[in-house]
Amino acid sequence: MSLVTITINNQTMRVEEGSSILQAARQGGFDIPTFCHADHLKPFTSCFICAVKVHGGRDTLVPSCATLVREGMIVTVEDPELEASRRMCINLLISDHCGDCQSPCQSACPSNIDIEGFLALIREGKTPDAARLIREQAPFPGILGRICPRPCEEVCRRQRVEEPIAICSMKRYIADAELEQFGSLQLPPPGLPTGKRVAIIGAGPAGMSAAYYLRLAGHQVRVFDKHPASGGMLRYGIPYYRLPEKTLDTEFGAAVKLGVELSFGVQVGADIPAKKLEQDFDALILGIGAQGATPLGIPGAELPGVWSGIAYLEAVAERNPPELGDRVLVVGGGNTAIDCARTALREGKGKTQVSILYRRGREEMPAQDAEIAEALHEGVRIEYLTAPKEIIREGDTLLITLTRMELTAPDASGRRSPVPIPGSAYHVRVSAVLAALGQQVLPDLAQDLGLEITRKGTIKADPRTFQTGRPGIFACGDCQSGAATAVRAVGNGRKTAYSVHQYLSGLPITGEPVLFNSSMGPLETLSPDLFAGYTQAERVRMQVIGDEERRTTDKEVETGIEPDRAVKEAARCLSCGCDAQKDCKLRRYATRYQGDQGLFGPPASGGRRGYSLDKSHEKIKLEVHKCINCGACVRACAEIKGLNVLAYINRGFMTRIHVPFGRSLVDTACDGCGECTKVCPTAGILLRQAGTTL
Repeated sequence: MSLVTITINNQTMRVEEGSSILQAARQGGFDIPTFCHADHLKPFTSCFICAVKVHGGRDTLVPSCATLVREGMIVTVEDPELEASRRMCINLLISDHCGDCQSPCQSACPSNIDIEGFLALIREGKTPDAARLIREQAPFPGILGRICPRPCEEVCRRQRVEEPIAICSMKRYIADAELEQFGSLQLPPPGLPTGKRVAIIGAGPAGMSAAYYLRLAGHQVRVFDKHPASGGMLRYGIPYYRLPEKTLDTEFGAAVKLGVELSFGVQVGADIPAKKLEQDFDALILGIGAQGATPLGIPGAELPGVWSGIAYLEAVAERNPPELGDRVLVVGGGNTAIDCARTALREGKGKTQVSILYRRGREEMPAQDAEIAEALHEGVRIEYLTAPKEIIREGDTLLITLTRMELTAPDASGRRSPVPIPGSAYHVRVSAVLAALGQQVLPDLAQDLGLEITRKGTIKADPRTFQTGRPGIFACGDCQSGAATAVRAVGNGRKTAYSVHQYLSGLPITGEPVLFNSSMGPLETLSPDLFAGYTQAERVRMQVIGDEERRTTDKEVETGIEPDRAVKEAARCLSCGCDAQKDCKLRRYATRYQGDQGLFGPPASGGRRGYSLDKSHEKIKLEVHKCINCGACVRACAEIKGLNVLAYINRGFMTRIHVPFGRSLVDTACDGCGECTKVCPTAGILLRQAGTTL
């Protein structure tokens, strides 16, 4: 064996004569990306992503897969110019790639839960595995399965067949089934002790999520909260008829089972200085939420009988509700307003008349449609385009002046503002007013620690790493984002834990990795062919308790789903995510080189290839829309099998790899050997899953 001496990125090495630069670079530990290359096939150089610099002569870029080494060769395989070249190649390739890496429901989930994955496990009867899969991204499936606003369902492609999958209900089913089967949560063990200590202020969804994942990483965690129990606004701001106390205790208890220490009844800032926690612990996380109520801001707002919605819900959660009387008025249009109204109805044992005032119309109301429908069903009245102007106390009642509103023409952002209609004022008499106008971050702790406050009144922190302007101090949840959803707080808590772990490990704080994610496009733009052949099936509905019971008790309204119905619902999933998303070369390198699918894509390119699926063969599935025309499958079939089943069809932008002459795979000599699938970098051609129609 004859050896030659070459230099790659200033590293001198001896390699076998006749080797390619690609082979030599790999021998030296360099990872040169490739798409069209396979070691057992002849070099093809179609993707050019493996280009390197050979110094001397023209100093041009050459394909490393097809360029042989020679004595004294000096090669650069990594530098800014090569990185830019590879990024350009990747952007060109992904601009014509029509496929989804992960399912759209997972992309829409703020916690990035693998929804397609847990639905598949339900179908297979592996409910405990489904619970474990959810907890990889969110430790509270039973909580989120009850209160999540379901952004995943809004993009679910099943609605192009009939209705979206009941994803939220499936999370609850998984959590309920786990407890029914085992009697307790099945949790992974905490990591090996690191000797590092983290203090978390706030035992809400963000803080407890961060605590959970930090314990899994092996850190010692102590959570401080002013309340007597964990949960934050989930316990003290969401009624038990939606989120039972037992569910809160069980799921927030997961962190305790892992060894998280809790200090309740401690108000940091009053009982213990925040700076002391900063001194005593290796890292500090603020997960204090947004627990300040937005004031009503009208004369009489401070009178007895006028409550903030947050304070009212907290009093009810603590089993110490105030007496509101027989006529309650709730001001606001969000979920908190709906919760206040439905709670007041229950506390009045169905005898209290409850009305909601909202200053805009039904279309602008931010509360969830399902929650609004439930409130109306239970007898809550909603007055739209109405706002309070003044409150006067008269004996045991409140006299409120109300004004009718109208909406202006849309502004530049498309938002219409409510303005009073002159001469429309009128009066109503009520026994209590609940102001549910929104929540604010109380900034005292942040100011004590010298943290910057944004114009929105939130704690300023990097939106990816959640690190504040002070090293070792992080902020997540509503105190950082502003009042948002629990599922977002949970996801951000997990991401914060990742950054804190990097900080404690002495690593650069870059935050949780974000993978490239290709998308076939918005729901309404997808080809009807994508949904052809599916039989319509009814969406599962939760069982509920009777109307009289739901109006007069705080018993949970929804009672759950039976296993057989859950399996049928999970079977409705279209499995939109890519089969190869975890080992796809295109995704891996698009992530590494920060690919931009829209840079050369529509509308710049004038279009992108459309959906085209050939699943006529019993073993091989050809998804032409995912293909990047690297040609590896064509060569594998020709060079290894000598069959020439696949070929390049058309020219220019319309070039596709397909079966010649418009035929299907089943009409060719293809024997299903799978050699083509082994070299495909994108799952454009792959083996079909055994026992399925996919």
